[in-house]
Order: sequence, then C-alpha cells, then structure tokens
Amino acid sequence: METSTDGVVTAVRPASLSPSRASDFMQCPLLYRFRVIDKLPEKPSEAATRGTLVHAVLERLFDAPAGERTAPRAKSLIPGQWDRLREAKPELTELFADDEQGERLARWLADAEKLVERWFTLEDPTRLEPAERELFVQAELDSGLKLRGIIDRVDVAPTGEVRIVDYKTGKAPRPEYSEGALFQMKFYALVVWRLKGVVPRRLQLVYLGSGDVITYDPRTEDLEQVERKLHALWEAITLATETGDWRPRPTKLCGWCDHQAVCPEFGGTPPPYPLAVRVPESEEDTQGRMAPG
Repeated sequence: METSTDGVVTAVRPASLSPSRASDFMQCPLLYRFRVIDKLPEKPSEAATRGTLVHAVLERLFDAPAGERTAPRAKSLIPGQWDRLREAKPELTELFADDEQGERLARWLADAEKLVERWFTLEDPTRLEPAERELFVQAELDSGLKLRGIIDRVDVAPTGEVRIVDYKTGKAPRPEYSEGALFQMKFYALVVWRLKGVVPRRLQLVYLGSGDVITYDPRTEDLEQVERKLHALWEAITLATETGDWRPRPTKLCGWCDHQAVCPEFGGTPPPYPLAVRVPESEEDTQGRMAPG
C-alpha cells in the first residue's frame, strides 16, 4: 500500500518478487495477500528478532580489522545492536514489556550470544574479506519480472569465483526438506547471474542453531529451472491479483500464523479486497449478450 499526499492509504499491485514473498505464496496464497496487498500487521517474534540481531552483529564484526574479529568482540556488539534495533523498530519493546525483572530478556540475549559463538566454530572471520555484506540486489528478467532480495554476504575469490553466504539462526532441515532451504539461495544466484553475467561458484547456508553448513554448487541449468518456476509463480500471483481469488492452504504452519482471525480456515473473514477485480471473460460475454439493444 502507498500513502498519498492527503493521507489516504491505497493498495497497489505486486510489482516484484523476493525469496520470502515467493515462499509465502507457495506456502499459502492467502498469506501472501495478507502480507503484500493488505499489509496486515504482525506481532514481532522473539525468534525472528533474535535472527535479525545476530545478522546485524555478524555484519558489523567485519568493520573491525581481521585480527580483531574474535568471539568476545562479536558478543560485545550485541547490546549496541539491540539498542539500534529498538530505535529503528520501537514495536520490538513489546517483546519484553511484561518482563519486569529482565530475566527473559537476559536469557534471550544469552541465546543470541550462543549463536554468535557457534559461528566461530563454522567459519573463521579472520580469513574472510567479504566483497559485500547485506547486499540489496535487483534484476529484471527478459519477461519484465523484477526479482529482488538482500544477500547476507558475498565472497569473491582472487580468481573471481563468487560465493553467496546466508546465515540461518535456526537448525538445518532434514535432507528431504533441504531443497526448500536452497530455493532462496538459487533465487539469489539467479539474480546475480542475470545482473552480473556470472554464475556463483558456491551457495552456502550456515545454520547457527545446529552448527551445520550446507553448500551447493549451482549449474546454469539449475538457475534456468528456477527462472521457469518463478515465471510460473508470478503468473499465478498475477492471476490471483486480478481476480481476487486468494485461497488458504492449510498446513502445520497455520498454528504460527498471526492472521487466523481473518482466515476462512479458522472461521474468519478476510478484509474487503482493496484492488479492482477483473470480470471473467465468460461473465463479460454474458453481460454483452443480455445488454439491451
């Protein structure tokens, strides 16, 4: 949605696709609508906020000279980065509003420290000089579809080979679910390929919650397949946008959704659809035949 000069908020049609929003639509089209078109508010979660905090700490650590990138220094960055997050998003104070003694906050910060410490067992920052950190990328495919996203880290070897790295504060998925996790990385690889003309040599997922590192070396045909999948996905999103037909897709993840109150699967009613709906051609034809002469 956009806010006009007179303060009126109007809905706008989706114009681009990111890995997270693509995952939303694949998980549940109605969830995509709630987040992208209706922009319904969602309560901040401790897990997601901790992930944001850890990402910020790992990004800022590389501001220090290589020899000073130690675990103690990284942990010392946590309080300051937490303060910055709260300044940027005041709603985060709600997370611990009822924590009068500060015990839950202390445990939460301690958990963040553990995740940061574990990273040092998986990678050695003294030997890394990232080419980019928290890099916003955007590319337009030949079809006109715009892809965008933020890459945690880009490493470039002296030989020019590119490695894309993404930090995850959760645990690594079981092998049968790894393809879903790699989708985001292949999405980024596609954007880099279309933007720079270079296929990344390696995609690397660093799972701080379990201490696992998953790597994948993409091939051109892999990225072409992802591109076809994204085009099909965008066609489905465009059709749903034009018709207003956003259907829920019940899964175990519904239990974590903030929008149960307005979801038909839970007896709720979605808010009025804020975009103009295209009349199906069959109805247009019928109306045309019935129109007075």
